[in-house]
Amino acid sequence: MIKKLIITLWVLLALGALCAFGLFYGIAHGWIGYMPPVEDLENPTYKFATQVFSADGKMLGTYSFSKENRVYVGYQDLSPFLIHALIATEDVRFAEHSGIDAKALFRAVVKRGVLMQKNAGGGSTITQQLSKQLYSPSADNKLERLCQKPIEWVIAVNLERHYTKEEILTMYLNKFDFLNNAVGIKTAAYTYFGCEPRDLKIEEAATLVGMCKNPSYFNPLRRNERTRGRRNVVLNQMRKRAISLRQSVTRCSNCR
Repeated sequence: MIKKLIITLWVLLALGALCAFGLFYGIAHGWIGYMPPVEDLENPTYKFATQVFSADGKMLGTYSFSKENRVYVGYQDLSPFLIHALIATEDVRFAEHSGIDAKALFRAVVKRGVLMQKNAGGGSTITQQLSKQLYSPSADNKLERLCQKPIEWVIAVNLERHYTKEEILTMYLNKFDFLNNAVGIKTAAYTYFGCEPRDLKIEEAATLVGMCKNPSYFNPLRRNERTRGRRNVVLNQMRKRAISLRQSVTRCSNCR
């Protein structure tokens, strides 16, 4: 009886693995869902606004044919606080994975799917979130959103193959909609704090990164108290990651 049960479990496990392989193979080859061509992955489409400057070099405003008032900013022009806050809050193992954080994904499945903990946090990496921004349309229901996830996983892995980590962070921040006609980090920094992204203070960077969880729910102009609470969460995550990094460096320095 026990032997039959073990055999049954192994068969089910093998069938599950085979189905998963078939699913991701079909997605990767465009047979299931939408898989953007390699050319699109290498050259994603952005709609940037035109900046208008006065004779003395001051920006007078921006002009765009689309609703996205986005102005491009390079990685070298981003505040280190901004990068630190984003990784510490959204994807602490960003430098280690190749698009999918298996550990975070497993934790999210167990806590949210099995233990039904609503505040357990998600398992999406920054690269997965970028793939959603670039290629996933708005889902009408939870089932449709669930079906989009495997496609985003495959796209995330492909993005990691074509871009460096710095480029992925830059693309994410340039693409994100911070509301109030502030699409992209450059426009968001100017809209909310009147400065360039490179000049953001630590608390300002934490505020903008806090909006990435839900920009409408953590809108600084409408929900100031709630936004400050989220900002403090981000600052605490930054502190934890800084301590972890210091401990790792200390352990390495003590190794012989």
